[in-house]
Amino acid sequence: MQHKHIPLKQQRDVGEMITTYFEFLKQNFKPFLNIFISYNGIFILGFLGVSYLLVTGFVGTFVNTPVYGIGANTSNYQVYFIAGAVGFLILFLITALLNYSLAAVYMIQYEQNKGETVEKRKVWEMVKQNLGKIILFVILAVFMYIALMVVGVIISFIPLLGSIAYYIMILAYMSWMGLSFMAMINDNKEVTDAFGEGWKLMKKFFWKSVLSNLVIGLLLGILMMVVLMIPGILIGIYAFHSLDTGVDLANSPMANIVWTLAVSLLLILYTINQSLSQFVNGILYYSLHEETYNEATRERIDNIGAGE
Repeated sequence: MQHKHIPLKQQRDVGEMITTYFEFLKQNFKPFLNIFISYNGIFILGFLGVSYLLVTGFVGTFVNTPVYGIGANTSNYQVYFIAGAVGFLILFLITALLNYSLAAVYMIQYEQNKGETVEKRKVWEMVKQNLGKIILFVILAVFMYIALMVVGVIISFIPLLGSIAYYIMILAYMSWMGLSFMAMINDNKEVTDAFGEGWKLMKKFFWKSVLSNLVIGLLLGILMMVVLMIPGILIGIYAFHSLDTGVDLANSPMANIVWTLAVSLLLILYTINQSLSQFVNGILYYSLHEETYNEATRERIDNIGAGE
């Protein structure tokens, strides 16, 4: 056993789920990070390339933009920036699909193994087995999110209450998608059946689902800010020192390297955050599923009866 097993199939209130989430994260972050790096290595290199294009394109366009509308040609730099933006969008979609899946499957393997070390090979095999359903799930989820945005724009015209309602809808949508994804993989359901199961759980435990995503989402956001403070302070010191010594940051190769690494770090941390967010809904799914069906409770009762 790598650690004491945290049983996920238990009924929990919001506070208990938050506590369980951070206990699970503390115990499993390093093993999951190894899996994350193993299957995201090529995408990390891709983010470095995308960051270089974005930084080069943005800085080049900014520096060479003529003050009075005539002068330098910025079309080449604009091409860099557009290529970087398109590359980022493609990488974002691929990594979102991959890491959402890796996080969900990791939790499923963890629960099935009762705390034993999760093998990255088995995680990847389960992802591959469900790849077709995962892609269809993401496509449908995107269309539903677009519909949600349209509704959100309409209700946002209502002062204050509209914005609050829209934010609650976003949290409910995140819960629904996370619960549905877990149901699809854990219970081997078809995509439409998984959406139905996720909706059933989210609707029955609406405020528990919304509040769990709200609180843990805020805490993860704060954690991300704290992590980013360290490179942010270092970059700030570098920029201040460069300006103080007369270095031209816009045309400095060293400055471009620093900005590129900074943007890359931000994108990589964002992809990790995608996985950490799915852990929330994994714990939520097992808790709500147990509260609805009592499968683990009945299993424990049967085991007691068999022991007697």
